[in-house]
Amino acid sequence: MSSSIPYGRQDINDADIDAVVAVLKSDFLTQGPVVPRFEQAVASYCGASHAVAVNSATSALHIACLALGLGPGDVLWTSPITFVASANCALYCGADVDFVDIDKDSYNLSPAALEQKLLEAERSRRLPKVVVAVHLTGQPCDLAAIHALALRYGFAVIEDASHAIGGRYLNEPIGNCRYSDIAIFSFHPVKIITSAEGGMAVTNDPELAHKMRLLRSHGITREPDRMTQQPDGPWYYQQIDLGYNYRMTELQGALGLSQMDRLDSYVSKRHQLARRYNDAFSDLPVITPWQHPDGYSALHLYVIRVKSGEIGKSRREIYDAMLKQGINVNLHYIPVHLQPYYQRMGFQRNTYTEAESYYSEAITLPMYPTMTDAQQDQVIAALREAVTV
Repeated sequence: MSSSIPYGRQDINDADIDAVVAVLKSDFLTQGPVVPRFEQAVASYCGASHAVAVNSATSALHIACLALGLGPGDVLWTSPITFVASANCALYCGADVDFVDIDKDSYNLSPAALEQKLLEAERSRRLPKVVVAVHLTGQPCDLAAIHALALRYGFAVIEDASHAIGGRYLNEPIGNCRYSDIAIFSFHPVKIITSAEGGMAVTNDPELAHKMRLLRSHGITREPDRMTQQPDGPWYYQQIDLGYNYRMTELQGALGLSQMDRLDSYVSKRHQLARRYNDAFSDLPVITPWQHPDGYSALHLYVIRVKSGEIGKSRREIYDAMLKQGINVNLHYIPVHLQPYYQRMGFQRNTYTEAESYYSEAITLPMYPTMTDAQQDQVIAALREAVTV
């Protein structure tokens, strides 16, 4: 049998290695000139005014919530089909969390469900302060609809674009913040580009950017006009807020900056792989990813839904059959409200029906830019065999 195939993996080339080695030979390993260059590259690519690099997308979500003033007594809403960080960021701030069910086609937060929940929340005077709109698998949410509701009901919008750098919405880059206050990217190794670990928050609001920069580094400033008194000398700094050590290193920044050169080609290759999967599965009892005409997905993940009733096998049986063939399929995601921690908070099954239906059928197939035709053929053959009665 051929060697196992991961569901995702990074692509590191000689240019990436040279960029990191150059930093190792430089005077700066933590705070230096490379991270700001990476920030500028991402901001310019997205068409945003400011970018704030941090050590993970989770950290970026946390400081984004804090910068927007989320705290005790407030509530954040997000999709139940996401990684737990999209919800946990509210809890870090002492705020509460609630969820909005997903759209049955895009698997993103449903604007119709959001509007209905807002009408109910307005009556009970418990409107959200922040809504985190997750671009699941890299497909953009219906941001214009969410933004219109934000203007009507007065909540802030964070785009959790951890899957989505390189994607587009209404023919504009995801991350330009035209319809949001802040957008968040992840650079984990299986994401579109990587900085090993790392994340970034982009915004068009200079005060939000300043607040997030302050929070990522202990709440400390060296800017005299931000201090409570004149500096004692050139060495002087002040802690003016309770911040964190969320900084990105120069090594990470160098890797991320180098990878930006290949961002568009990576996304293009993912689309090529997705088209090949779509063609290969057109006659199988599975649902392939739907793409909204308003968006150009970054295609971080390729998720199918298996029609167990037609196949005569459970999702678990198909999943296990794929693993047995050396195909390391995955599942994105277990609904957050079904996690034990959230169950203890009072969330119950059968609350978000579209999310739970999605979870019962979803399987993530391998897809990454260095995937060969032979590897993809192996995945295709394994799935065909797995769904055959």
